[in-house]
Amino acid sequence: MDDTWKTVEALHTWLDGHPAGPAPTPSPGSPERTTLLRILKLSEEVGEVAEAVIGAYGHNPRKGASHTWDDVRAELCDVIITAMIALRTLTPDAPAVFATHLTHVHTRSR
Repeated sequence: MDDTWKTVEALHTWLDGHPAGPAPTPSPGSPERTTLLRILKLSEEVGEVAEAVIGAYGHNPRKGASHTWDDVRAELCDVIITAMIALRTLTPDAPAVFATHLTHVHTRSR
């Protein structure tokens, strides 16, 4: 496992130790709920990419140029990190699953 996946593992472990819920006493919920919410978090992050792109183009007349392309890049990184954590939540073999799928997609593209 390379450093990226070690970091993802650490983030996964941290998230497992800090379940979301109403303050001050978070309720961890079921593993199925945790998995579902981590996958749904991707939609939120993709929405933030869209908001940043719109802001970088200044396309919102109310906000104008509210974001930069650095913001877009950072939001895209958040999408990738969130997806990696969601994959790790589904399987402890996330690095191998991802590597196999990436190889498949690369082979298919030739």
